[in-house]
Amino acid sequence: MTPLATTPRLASPTTLVRDSYIAGEHADMLHRGADTAWLSDARADFAQFVDDRRGIRERWGVPSEVFWFTADEHYIGSLVLRHRLGADDLGGHIGYHVVRPWQGQGHATAMLGHGLAKAHSIGLDRVLMTVAQDNPASQRVIAHHHGAEDGTNSDGQLRFWIDISLNES
Repeated sequence: MTPLATTPRLASPTTLVRDSYIAGEHADMLHRGADTAWLSDARADFAQFVDDRRGIRERWGVPSEVFWFTADEHYIGSLVLRHRLGADDLGGHIGYHVVRPWQGQGHATAMLGHGLAKAHSIGLDRVLMTVAQDNPASQRVIAHHHGAEDGTNSDGQLRFWIDISLNES
């Protein structure tokens, strides 16, 4: 893996990471056996692709923001912050992923920490996280941030509540 010259940060999507974004998301989708067709929009007009992801937008029926975890020209992953929970019990306040080339290096833990600070800045005192039962890596990230297990949702995903005050420096 390429060593990073700067510390990754959570920021609005940017065109500065075009090649790294496309390569990282493509590798991640292939590893999961998922469809990569959605990346054709990114390849065709990355500036528009980025613009469509910036700012507060209605996603999943609630106001949400997309952030990218980046270091210079390196795209590491994405984080979505829902400003409130939706009507169903399927999603939480924060969802994140680190693309395959950068996994296993502590980036998810750092990214969630930054995401909790963003959640606090919009007035949330605690956030709901949901995670697949077969995703122990993400469960460890949530536990690192003092996530308290709260059963499962209707899709069988584990639910965790994180008290943001337990994560403030």
